[in-house]
Amino acid sequence: MLLKKYCFFLLLIIFQNTFAQEKSKSIDTVKTEKLEEVIISSFHINKDLQNAPASIGILSKKDLLQNNTTDISTVINTIPGVFMQSANFTTTRISIRGIGARTPYGTNKIRAFYGSIPLTSGNSETVIDDIDLENIGQIEIIKGPLSSVYGAGLGGAILISPQLSKKEGSSAGISSVFGSFGLLKNSLNFSLNEKHSSLNLSYHKLETEGWRKNSAYNREGVTLAGELFKKQNSKLSYFSNYTYLKAFIPSSINKTMFENSPQSGAPTWVASKGYKEYKSTLAGLAYDFKINENLSNSTSIFINYKDSNEPRPFDILRQYTFASGARTQFLGNFKIKEIENQFIAGIEYFADNYTGNTFENLYQQNNGQGSLQGNQLTENGQKRRFYNIFSQIRTLLSKHFEVQAGLNYNKTQFELENYNLNSTQKYSYDGIFSPQLSLLFKTSEQRTFYFSASRGFSLPATEETLTSNGTINPDIKPENGYNFEAGGKLYFFNKKLYTEFAVYRMEIKDLLVAKRVGDDQYVGVNAGKTFHEGIEITLKHNWQINRFFTLNSYIGASVGKYEFKEFIDHENNYSGNKLTGVPSNKVNAGLFLNTRLGIYLNADYQFVDKIPMNDANSVYSDSYSVVNLKTGYRFEILHNLSSNLAFGINNLANEKYASLILPNAVAIGNTTPRYYYPGLPVNYYGTISLNYLF
Repeated sequence: MLLKKYCFFLLLIIFQNTFAQEKSKSIDTVKTEKLEEVIISSFHINKDLQNAPASIGILSKKDLLQNNTTDISTVINTIPGVFMQSANFTTTRISIRGIGARTPYGTNKIRAFYGSIPLTSGNSETVIDDIDLENIGQIEIIKGPLSSVYGAGLGGAILISPQLSKKEGSSAGISSVFGSFGLLKNSLNFSLNEKHSSLNLSYHKLETEGWRKNSAYNREGVTLAGELFKKQNSKLSYFSNYTYLKAFIPSSINKTMFENSPQSGAPTWVASKGYKEYKSTLAGLAYDFKINENLSNSTSIFINYKDSNEPRPFDILRQYTFASGARTQFLGNFKIKEIENQFIAGIEYFADNYTGNTFENLYQQNNGQGSLQGNQLTENGQKRRFYNIFSQIRTLLSKHFEVQAGLNYNKTQFELENYNLNSTQKYSYDGIFSPQLSLLFKTSEQRTFYFSASRGFSLPATEETLTSNGTINPDIKPENGYNFEAGGKLYFFNKKLYTEFAVYRMEIKDLLVAKRVGDDQYVGVNAGKTFHEGIEITLKHNWQINRFFTLNSYIGASVGKYEFKEFIDHENNYSGNKLTGVPSNKVNAGLFLNTRLGIYLNADYQFVDKIPMNDANSVYSDSYSVVNLKTGYRFEILHNLSSNLAFGINNLANEKYASLILPNAVAIGNTTPRYYYPGLPVNYYGTISLNYLF
């Protein structure tokens, strides 16, 4: 009944406003014929995507808001070679070209930044879900270990740009999203942009009842970002984000439950009413100034604090993390005779203090009321310190040919305090050099080709550095590998068609393998080598059908071969098997029809190939296809007051699929392995927003 009322209301407003708004120029509905050149962040030595000798996936503000503005995995997965699995917002895993696919829970082996603030903890874990999509200006995903600037990130790096006001004056907005399974998101925002300062303040609250047992979710966040003391040659930027989250965890289920009752949760997690709750705060300042015509500097400092509580069936985990650090980089240019050169050089320091406690969970003695904290079981702490010294140079040898080279040096040390054993251990890894060399061939202003070779590394997570009795394992080494890549970026038909392709081959040594030692408890070992090779293709087309209609379309496809080159696990030889947790093939496509009247229609499609769920390759998840539709209407109610109404359907065909799998799940007792996190069935949503420009 609600759906019918919404559709009627939408149609009524469309007919009332269609002709009155036809000539309105304040509503951005029909873009120009040509595809716009993409500007990338200041982390790069280049300013535009066309001249960057690397495969970089870009998600613009428009891309981020194409769906329901609540689930980032939908838009992340449109980038070839990148695969984000998500289970009810609470558990996510991002892998790039197969790197990070075997991580049991969460994302590692990828470095992420919010502005200049690292989102990757000293524990090597990366969480990008806390930042609301409506507070992000752009996301860049660098694929491959280009560690000369970004540091430890074997799979690549994710750069998130905060939303900053670009128009003079002030504006305010309010938006709501409502949908199936009790989905409700309300957002408020205010922005101010003046000559010498700017401010962007926003608040959001996202909640859902969940469609599985024990899957209710609640998140609130406040984001503040802007600039101060803006002058011609300098500015001070500030970023901050506070998040409160409480998310119940249905956990994974076995194949029988997945096929017959996917809405159910793991019995022990349902009985204990397991959940994850935390408060997190990150904040930073960045000062950019131009020293002279040939040299500038950017210096930033940051803090990141997280206090979490996670009752699980086997224990209750309390964690506290406080991270701080600083980064400074110089960007300059110089000439050697007639040859132009540009360079980046700098240093980054990161410090992370972690304390973790586990307690008994007495939920079985709590009369069905869920988790109940008992006696303390363990208490430990870890301090991690590292610094990166990085440099990169770009030499323009001619109008058509340039060379880029870079070098990163990382030194990491940590200290483990085991309060149960009353012991303190200190350990450090040998310094790691990561070189990078790239060649760029520019056959014309609209067509470039590149080749790159780079070495990367990934630091072990805390649990991977420990033995089963909680002491440091000195035999654990960081994973490392070399990446070789060739690609091209080309415009055709007067910039109406953009094509990008990349061919890569990567070999990873000292592969970290999570060995299960208990119920959802793991330790790490270096156990082999993996090969990662593949092809990625992106096509984007903009067609101005006539003066009323514009059709944008894209296709992104990745074909990969990910396998163990050498991998012997006790008596099992998995050498030659496919890498666990990642599909070999993935395809995304989309159509976006915009009209001058403000009416628009979006459709996107995703195909994911079957995924090996264990190292033996004896069990695979099924391949699946998901189709999403969205239609809406942008219009101006009054002068400077605009609105956007939309309605969408996700998983149109009601496909049954696993939105996340647990690699190498093992049977406990008489139960079968719990590999599956079921994806949402067909679901609906509506959005309404109002924006006023003062």
